[in-house]
Amino acid sequence: MANSRAARLAPVVEMAERAEREAARQMAHMQGLLAKAEAQLGVLERYRGDYQQQWISEGSKGVSGQWLMNYQRFLSQLETAIGQQLQSIEWHRHNLNKAREAWQQRYARVEGLRKLVQRYLDEARAAEDKREQKLLDELSQRLPQRDQN
Repeated sequence: MANSRAARLAPVVEMAERAEREAARQMAHMQGLLAKAEAQLGVLERYRGDYQQQWISEGSKGVSGQWLMNYQRFLSQLETAIGQQLQSIEWHRHNLNKAREAWQQRYARVEGLRKLVQRYLDEARAAEDKREQKLLDELSQRLPQRDQN
């Protein structure tokens, strides 16, 4: 009976496993998006560093007012882009955390179902062992009676 209960749970376990795999795939996708956003931030920060280095080398030679205004305007735009990228990274981290929580919940559900199925299988095995032992006991009680007759 417990074995049939385990068998009836098989489709539920399969559905839970599919949901867990999908959640893991979604979490991996979110990790990829976060890594891409972090890489883009690195590019922007390196570009800013290079641009600031250009200021040092050009500034030592002397620059025009127009060059300085263009430099400051571009640097301001670059800082804005970096700020936006930092916000993007935070948004991706938040989404990754949500995806991780969803995966953890689905993983816990799968593990719980697997333990339940295992318990049902263990109960079925114990009941079968008990039934076999009872049968053996009955047979062993009958055998000596045969020999006496």
